[in-house]
Amino acid sequence: MSNSMIRDISLFAITWPIFIESGLQMFMRITDTFMLSRVSDEAVAAVGVANQIIQIAMLIFNFAAIGSAVVVSQYLGARKVGELGRLAASSISVNFLFGAVISVLVVSLSGPLLNVFGLDDSLFRLARSYLYIAGGTLFIQAILTALAAIIQSYGYTRQTMMVTIGMNVLNIIGNCMFIYGLFGFPKLGVTGVAISTAVSQCIGLIINFILLRKVSGVPILWRYFVRWQKDLVRKVLRIGIPSSAVTLSYSASQFVILAFIATLGAQMMTTKVYTQNIMFIVMILAASLGRGVQIIVGRRIGAGEKELAYREVFVNLRRSLLITLAGVCILVLVRVPLLELFTNDPTIISLGAALLLLSFLLEPGRNFNIILEKSLQAAGDARFPMIVSVAITWLFSLPLTYFLGIHMGYGLVGMWSAFIVDEWLRGLILFVRWRSRAWESKSLVQRSDKREAAM
Repeated sequence: MSNSMIRDISLFAITWPIFIESGLQMFMRITDTFMLSRVSDEAVAAVGVANQIIQIAMLIFNFAAIGSAVVVSQYLGARKVGELGRLAASSISVNFLFGAVISVLVVSLSGPLLNVFGLDDSLFRLARSYLYIAGGTLFIQAILTALAAIIQSYGYTRQTMMVTIGMNVLNIIGNCMFIYGLFGFPKLGVTGVAISTAVSQCIGLIINFILLRKVSGVPILWRYFVRWQKDLVRKVLRIGIPSSAVTLSYSASQFVILAFIATLGAQMMTTKVYTQNIMFIVMILAASLGRGVQIIVGRRIGAGEKELAYREVFVNLRRSLLITLAGVCILVLVRVPLLELFTNDPTIISLGAALLLLSFLLEPGRNFNIILEKSLQAAGDARFPMIVSVAITWLFSLPLTYFLGIHMGYGLVGMWSAFIVDEWLRGLILFVRWRSRAWESKSLVQRSDKREAAM
């Protein structure tokens, strides 16, 4: 691999395409919902329910993508270029295997899974027809996720962003053809949306495969996809499984919190949905900054530059907190007009505006937590953030959320206060962990000597 393939990257340069790409991935689902709303509310409801199952399934196979991204970053920093082809192929194959298993499970268990939601017969049939296609092609999304993560680890985040833009355009065109009968295509409704999404993902998959071959600069032979190198797979799983456990734990806790809020009534549930929708852009920004820092720190650790990695996390932490606060300021200044786009209910607007003000405390805490969590994962110390996150969420934060919101009667304001404590507490513990430098012994790879780097 040439030195140009292993290049220095700034936080801003690597983060803004990830931010836009993450927003576009969400936009693809929103587009499906919006275009189906012109057909019927039942179609929207059916796809919405089915997508809940799809999103949970996607969390399960995301672990290989997270693990491979960290391992690739460290190997790039160490200039262990001879292993990169096998590493990429092994990671993609692992994700394909899990994606295929989940696809089979989702399709074969589609009936029992949908019965959990208590749908009537018409909605059940629509949701099941969508799930047969969207669930049956989950393995495509699994491979696509791994490919994008690996390409981004090389620093080519703009390229994966452009692929996602293309997928969105293709999805919209496909929806027009299958929903509205454009160009004489049959109007297939919900089934057509599933087909359109699957086709756009297939094309994106092909392009990303070509892109990986181009940016890696190393051969990825077909036999690598079958003959896995066990030590590489172990390294991927060592990072991926604990990292995904954090995400799964968070998602499960959100279901519990939704149950808490449901006891407060529909108005409070609506307020929560509108408020989080408005702040979602800042939440995506925090996740994107965390991903960017993870790539940079992984490179430094792989290169043996642990002191530089240690100091760079603090520099990027300050930068990301300032960026997050700027984003919160902009949204808070226009919080009332934004809420009025969703509703005219004065109670929802007043309470939602108060919750958005609390974002001055919540979102910097979330950013603080995410940056340090991703940095520790990038250093190979993924188990500690997992233990901290799972333990604090279930033993402290959820009980505090119930106590303040339900038992003490403070409602959503009490729950938001618990969220703030949760984010800052986890962040402070991870901050102490980073300061302790215990992660220095967790590196997954040692830097090659000059002779190997030149090969």
